[in-house]
Amino acid sequence: MQKKCFPVLFVVILLALSLVFPGAALCAEQGTGKKKIKAATPGSRAKTDQAATSKAGQEPKTASGEPSPGQINARAAMLVEVSTGTVLFEQNADDAIEPASFTKILSLYLVFEQLQAGRIHLNDEIWVSEAAWRTGGSKMFVGIGTKVPLEELLKGIAVVSGNDACVAAAEHLSGSADTFVDNMNAKAKELGMNRSRFMNPHGLPADGQITTARDMALLDAAYLRRFPESLRFHSMHDYTYNNITQYNRNHLILKDPAIDGLKTGFVGAAGYHLSATSQKDGMRLLAVVMGAASPRIREQEALKLLNFGFRYYTLVQPFPKGQPLATAKVWKGEVDEVGLFAQDAPAFLISQTQKNQLRWEVHAPKEITAPLPPGQTLGEVVFYVSDQPRRTVALVNNDELKPGGWFKRTWQTLLFVHSFDWRWFAGILGGILLVAVLFFVVTGVRGRSRRF
Repeated sequence: MQKKCFPVLFVVILLALSLVFPGAALCAEQGTGKKKIKAATPGSRAKTDQAATSKAGQEPKTASGEPSPGQINARAAMLVEVSTGTVLFEQNADDAIEPASFTKILSLYLVFEQLQAGRIHLNDEIWVSEAAWRTGGSKMFVGIGTKVPLEELLKGIAVVSGNDACVAAAEHLSGSADTFVDNMNAKAKELGMNRSRFMNPHGLPADGQITTARDMALLDAAYLRRFPESLRFHSMHDYTYNNITQYNRNHLILKDPAIDGLKTGFVGAAGYHLSATSQKDGMRLLAVVMGAASPRIREQEALKLLNFGFRYYTLVQPFPKGQPLATAKVWKGEVDEVGLFAQDAPAFLISQTQKNQLRWEVHAPKEITAPLPPGQTLGEVVFYVSDQPRRTVALVNNDELKPGGWFKRTWQTLLFVHSFDWRWFAGILGGILLVAVLFFVVTGVRGRSRRF
């Protein structure tokens, strides 16, 4: 009789385990409310203004079918969207070439960096040394031994490409032009301009002074992102100093009001350079043309690149800056709810033909538990183009989530049982009861068998 009970006991144990483990698996999936539960919420399609379009086949295409502006009539060229750094076109972008007055953008970068830090000011009076006064090439025509406000020197550098103004500013910032050049090369390395070397602050020919179109595009884009206020100087049509009026050497700003910078350059060994920038419908493009045969050709090719970029591409900014993309309930914290923000600017560059195919999904936790430091990754937003994931941006909390008071934490701990999976608990309890019943049955049968 006792032996017959063991198969019954084995079956009952199996039934108890079948009740326990499904419940345990369910608990592991749902969690207790402390784990992140990602819930996909489809976003609405991005809305952008319709940009200018052209007839199909009007522009050449690459072997892959992508649109192209075709061959650029210059030694090297780049087209870049400034805010994202996306390269839209390149031609011989890594060929070594003399920078000429493109060098001045790096000099201006250092000046604006010091202005931003508050170490120098626009109304500082800058003394003009003999070395600055004697510098050849294009001039602002500062007087030897005079003092010139820094703001006037910036106009002289940005508008009329004054080499004398460049040396005066360099000496004021670093004590000497040589020390300033050392700082220029250090900054170039910091910006990732790995194929560039500068020997003076203005760009006059010098042995060993070299750059590439890619490095210049990298510098110009970084300059525009960090110091957009500089464009008020670069967009000036003309500049008068010492009763001498000179016109901006970037003639495109006179021909197209949307073009507001940036710099020209010329040395005999390299040819004519132009970096031109323009902003339309919230998208800023930068065209870099180096080594053209004439000023007219460099302007023509730069304008060709800009028109191509605006015709075929658009910058989508689906969310207003500073808007939370999701909210989560906060347990045991000072606050009851927290907003989750995109860690990076969610601007998205796509072709004009794909802009209606852009969608996004927000994945975020419904609940989180304090404390948490700021900047914690708590979710993500995934961008899709034609249902293919193209970019993922993390969602973070901007503010620190401090713990709440003792009473609030204790009370919410008690309330936290709402998220407990009672099916899992019931499975365990049911298994225990079955085992207990089986035990009493077996022991009862054994007792009766002994009496017989």
